[in-house]
Amino acid sequence: MDTQRVGINELAYKDHGEGQTVILLHGFCGSSEYWEKVMPLLDEFRVIAVDLRGHGESGIPEGGYSIEDMANDINYFMDQKQLKDVYMFGHSLGGYVTLSFAERFPDKLKGFGLIHSTPLPDDENGKDKRTESIKKIDSEGMESFIDGLVPNLFNQERLEELEDVIDNAKQIGYNTSPAGAKETLKAMRSRGDLRSVVQDSRIPVLLVAGAKDSIVPQEKTFIVDGDQVKKVVLEDSGHMGIYEEPEKLSLEIKKFIIDLK
Repeated sequence: MDTQRVGINELAYKDHGEGQTVILLHGFCGSSEYWEKVMPLLDEFRVIAVDLRGHGESGIPEGGYSIEDMANDINYFMDQKQLKDVYMFGHSLGGYVTLSFAERFPDKLKGFGLIHSTPLPDDENGKDKRTESIKKIDSEGMESFIDGLVPNLFNQERLEELEDVIDNAKQIGYNTSPAGAKETLKAMRSRGDLRSVVQDSRIPVLLVAGAKDSIVPQEKTFIVDGDQVKKVVLEDSGHMGIYEEPEKLSLEIKKFIIDLK
């Protein structure tokens, strides 16, 4: 694991391989470890998986922050690494950050993808759930919060089969700082509607949904159509195709990139 100073903060990241650069951004209460089954399968590329601020081994700046601030972190990181013309794929929260990045810095991307994510903002019910999650972290602590969160991310028909990877995802979640989790919940709660980023994109967009995803169902991922949009369904996945179907997900990412060369 390496670190890079980004303004007043420090981002941790993994950097493997050579070739076309692919940046992977993880979901809420995850880290770069979320991509451990995917990264080795993208062996034709240089793959960089970043711990978003407030997650994994990255720092947490004082005060609140927004999804836009998280996207700015990635921009500064790329500038310092002299990275451009990259492909960026974001899982869940990472998808929100990817969308914000694509809105602000489209010229730095060759293509981008949302993995179990959506350009839609939270509705009122969703915002209420974010607030309740913050209260639960305060009252019960991170371990109890993660124990309630993580199993619901997976295909409920495969829980026994996926027990080991569910435990792994829990361990990653336990290591998320309470402050990072709460500030990120606030950031997700206040994010805007970014459907236009996908609709008006001049670069290709990959949308990946899980057929068994109860967190971000297909209709919220596939909210936008267009010649620039490619849609993929992971039939046996809930919200965690990165663990549930890493081979198929990796293949679809590779096909998306190679088809554009």
